Amino acid sequence: MVCKAFVYAFNPDRPAKLSEQPVTDQTVHSPADYFRLFNEINIIAQLSSRLFEQQLPAGMNQSQFSVLNWFFRVDSEASPGRLAAAFQVTRGAMTNTLKKLEAKEFIEISPDAGSGRQKRVTMTAAGRAMRDECIAGVSPLLAEFAAAAPVADVPQLIAALAEIREYLDDYRAQAHSG
Repeated sequence: MVCKAFVYAFNPDRPAKLSEQPVTDQTVHSPADYFRLFNEINIIAQLSSRLFEQQLPAGMNQSQFSVLNWFFRVDSEASPGRLAAAFQVTRGAMTNTLKKLEAKEFIEISPDAGSGRQKRVTMTAAGRAMRDECIAGVSPLLAEFAAAAPVADVPQLIAALAEIREYLDDYRAQAHSG
C-alpha cells in the first residue's frame, strides 16, 4: 500500500489538495527518499520540541504537556496503559508523568468503576487551563517562525503529515495485533 502523503511530499507538480494527487508507478520514490523524509521530520521534531519546551511555564515539560494535549485532542479519559501505548513509553514512565500531573492537579486518577484494578485518568479544568497557557506561551515563537520561514502550503503540508501519521499509527496497530 502506497501512502498518498509520501507521494505528495515528493511531487513538485502536486495539485493543491492531497486527495487530488494520483498515485502511479512514476510517483513512487526510492527507500532513500523516504529515509530522507523521515530524517528531516525527526530533526524538525527534535529542534521544535526543544524550542517548545523552553517556552513552557516553569515546572512543565514536554511529556507533561503532551499528555494534557492528548486529552484535548483525542479523548476525555483513558487508562494509564492506554496512554503508555499511545506515547510508546513504558507503563512506569507514564505513571511517573501522571503522578507529576496529578500532584499539580492537572489530571485526576480514579478507580475504574467497571474494574477493581484499572484506573481512569481525566484532565481537570486546571489541566485545560495549563494546556492553553502552554500554547499561548509558544505563540510568539510560532509567529516569529511564520514571519522568518513562511511556508506557502501549510494546510496541505499539515494534511500530508497527518496522513503519514495515520498510516504509521495503523501500521503500528497492525504490527501489535498480529
